[in-house]
Amino acid sequence: MLRKKIMMPDNYYAVIMAGGGGTRLWPLSRKSRPKQMLKLVDECTLFQSAVQRLAGLFAPDHIFVVTIAEQAADLQEQAPEIPAENYLLEPMPRGTASVVGFAAIAIQNRDPQASMAVVTADHIIKNEEKYHQLLSAAYAAAQDGYLVTLGISPTHAATGYGYIQQGDLIGDYQNLRVYRALRFREKPTEERAHEMLASGDHAWNSGMFVWRVDRILAEFARQMPDLNQKLAEISEVWGHPKCQEVISQVWPQIQPQTIDFGIMENAEAVAVIPAQGLGWSDVGTWDALFEVLPADDDGNIVMGGLHVPIETKNTLIYMNQEHRLIVTIGVEDLVVVDTGDVVLVCHKDQAQKVRQVVDQLKKNHNGDFV
Repeated sequence: MLRKKIMMPDNYYAVIMAGGGGTRLWPLSRKSRPKQMLKLVDECTLFQSAVQRLAGLFAPDHIFVVTIAEQAADLQEQAPEIPAENYLLEPMPRGTASVVGFAAIAIQNRDPQASMAVVTADHIIKNEEKYHQLLSAAYAAAQDGYLVTLGISPTHAATGYGYIQQGDLIGDYQNLRVYRALRFREKPTEERAHEMLASGDHAWNSGMFVWRVDRILAEFARQMPDLNQKLAEISEVWGHPKCQEVISQVWPQIQPQTIDFGIMENAEAVAVIPAQGLGWSDVGTWDALFEVLPADDDGNIVMGGLHVPIETKNTLIYMNQEHRLIVTIGVEDLVVVDTGDVVLVCHKDQAQKVRQVVDQLKKNHNGDFV
């Protein structure tokens, strides 16, 4: 699967965060089959595509995967070239801050001078050459002590993404401009999103970061001392037989938190690289697929099965049964998903609310459908 091209310095490692559930793509994405294990745009799963994108920069033994135990076997089967010891298993999800910290101590124990790129397992990135350039430039900036985040140049006033406001120019790295990050903003209202788009100094928060391992661990010590102490307990026994026992004892005590809230919002020396032309999508919701999948002349997208459209426009149809037929008449801007045991029908502008369905099913103990 991996294709070697130009490799990065030997002290540069990649970390793929692969423990999420992707509930906004329910009912296709389930607890037993999360988003990163799905084939949405081609014959590879999103996780396999994430591994392949890193292949041109990192040797397999320089790629780490952080996931939960329930997903590890399936991910290892999809990317067996990554050494088994590079799959870091969380006993339970505790947010991206603990994911980053877990990976940081694993890498530090291998290479105290290391830098790490933190990427996700469930994004689509079409421009691989640009992606490699960004990770290379971010590494160079990280060597000057910056915590670097990749900001996606916004194409519209999206309300489903967080934003990063960029400040003064820090400098050019690998022919890319790097700016000081002034602040991280949560998912905005539509009015605020239009304001930030018009300002020209905001980027979408991609959730991808690059930094020296010692720098990010110093921020954990300064800002999240409780988590830092638990990570230190794990690091003390790293590589010893009792390590997994310590992880099992410590992990349930960790308070869930994201790396954005826990570290990045108040971190020192944060930089952002605007990623123009990356062809990026987090495909977090059904409506996001309209941006990445080919449509017919009426804007309709059909994923599997058979579809007969009568006066139907801008509608996405998904079926996981080859001979199943869905007919739509006189509708537009819909998402119709048939997974055999569940049928979802919603307006594409309401696709963000699918997560509410999952929450309700959990509340009502309908776990078979989650």
